[in-house]
Amino acid sequence: MNATGYLHRATSRLLVALMLFMSMAAAGADAAQKRQPALPIIRDAEIEGLLRLYTRPIFKAAGINPKAVKVYVLNDHRINAFVAGGQRIFVNTGLILQSKTPNDLIGVLAHETGHIAGGHLARMGVEIDSANYTKIVGMLLGLATIAGGVASGNAEVAQAGQGIMAGSQGFAQRNFLTYARGMESSADQAALGFLKATQQSARGMINLFEKLASENIAILADVDPYVMSHPMPMERIRNLEQEAKKSPYWDAKDPPALILRHQLVQAKLTGFIGGPQAVMQKYPSADQSMPARYARAIAMFRRGDIQNALPIIDGLIKELPENPYFWELKAQALLENGRAAEAAVPVKKALDLLPSNGLIQMLAAQAYIDTEKPANSKEAIKLLRQAQRSEGQTAETYRLLARAYAMTGDIPRAELATAESALLMGDRKLAMEKATAAQAAFKTGTPEWTRAGDVMRFASRD
Repeated sequence: MNATGYLHRATSRLLVALMLFMSMAAAGADAAQKRQPALPIIRDAEIEGLLRLYTRPIFKAAGINPKAVKVYVLNDHRINAFVAGGQRIFVNTGLILQSKTPNDLIGVLAHETGHIAGGHLARMGVEIDSANYTKIVGMLLGLATIAGGVASGNAEVAQAGQGIMAGSQGFAQRNFLTYARGMESSADQAALGFLKATQQSARGMINLFEKLASENIAILADVDPYVMSHPMPMERIRNLEQEAKKSPYWDAKDPPALILRHQLVQAKLTGFIGGPQAVMQKYPSADQSMPARYARAIAMFRRGDIQNALPIIDGLIKELPENPYFWELKAQALLENGRAAEAAVPVKKALDLLPSNGLIQMLAAQAYIDTEKPANSKEAIKLLRQAQRSEGQTAETYRLLARAYAMTGDIPRAELATAESALLMGDRKLAMEKATAAQAAFKTGTPEWTRAGDVMRFASRD
């Protein structure tokens, strides 16, 4: 698991999409993307696998190709999920950790799928285009202030946001926000349909909305509902619950095996991002459940106590030997403690269980490279090329490829891979230097020679 970057944004999922759209419209998509701070995205095979399991039937019920939608996990403690940038769903770790059951999280994912199925972001662009630009900017600033007040628990700030909006808005503002609330209600209704079609309850979605309402009710009490981008909480819950109870699946329960997977993911997140204190608070030593031991093992090896972590991980593997993520964790623990040769054994088992998972392929490649054996590095190159099919051309895969090629003595390809990695990281000077050296070593007209030239052209652009 890893997390990168930081993101400052308001609590409203729709507001995030609106602000992103406006920044891109004002200065051009390419320039806006350069200015956007990196998202604190967490990559983990187990978490992503569980989210795919949750979303696949929902996407199919919505008539959406599951392969066409990307679901990202953001390292953010707030309970939130949103759609942005087309068919992309962003889920906060706070939402995963605060969802008591799989159904809670599935309900929110169904709601976000409703936004995608309804083409709401594209239609939002039309609404923005039809309104006065200056008024829309003022409206967004006001919305950001309101959302900031809600996030910080400051009712005065939230009310101040209304003043900002009132000073620059009028009929266009209220029409626009009425449209936004309509989209949220539409996504709610679509979610009910998707859950019914997949024979799942909408109880979890309502439970999450109730939790959010109870947390924000004092702050929202004096906010004018006509300047909110989402329906007011209690009204939304009443309408949803009335409709949801009509479903024959209202009392449907999550399967025990799915509940365990959900709890294991929550334990993993707590272990990796919560720290030892958070782990001990949530999973005291008296708790001998599988999720508790999982979280404690992660916390132990993260603080360097691999001696006590490994027996716990081995115990988990003994109980569920077909769980690839326990084998993956053991490999990661060994690798991060400088025991690459030992890590190569459990990571191979993880690969046997999940042979097409790009993240596990990359972990295996790193373990093989760290053994510093040319034969293992050749195997690492094969795995990294396979990983690129699912992970795409990432800076990390190229960085590992550069190490693997160097280990086998193939310096030109190592130089080219370093150039590719540098270009993706934004280091144009290094990309140009390495691509130039690589091209000089390749025969003119070969694919590698051509690609080196491409890197040089991209690196030289303004």
